[in-house]
Amino acid sequence: MDNTRSKQAFISMLLTMRKALPILFGVLLLVSLISTVAGNYYERLFSGNFYTDPLLGALAGSFSFGIPLTSYLIGGELLKEGVSLVAVTAFIVTWSSVGIVMLPLEGSFLGRRFALWRNMINFIMAIVIAVLTVITINYL
Repeated sequence: MDNTRSKQAFISMLLTMRKALPILFGVLLLVSLISTVAGNYYERLFSGNFYTDPLLGALAGSFSFGIPLTSYLIGGELLKEGVSLVAVTAFIVTWSSVGIVMLPLEGSFLGRRFALWRNMINFIMAIVIAVLTVITINYL
């Protein structure tokens, strides 16, 4: 690779980062705020209803954000607190696959339409996966 192409690639990367940093900073602030405010209330959200718990779990996971490893730890704590498995499963799946707070950043890079469709499909599939997981575990 010649030197000119390397410089162009580096400049392009810097311009992209300059565009992304303010959005990323705002998203991180929002994630911190939501995690701090909602962190202690997850146990109170769930009633044990097989029909509403996956929806509530998916919503909670969609607005939260983090790496999958932390979702497993939070999920384990939620199970210890008596939250239903279907809610925790929906929470874990959406925690790492749906990102409402990351939507502006994702939309700016991949397009709004794509970001919205991806998040909607993942949200619906998280509920389906949670229900099927609990049905499968109960069957076995």
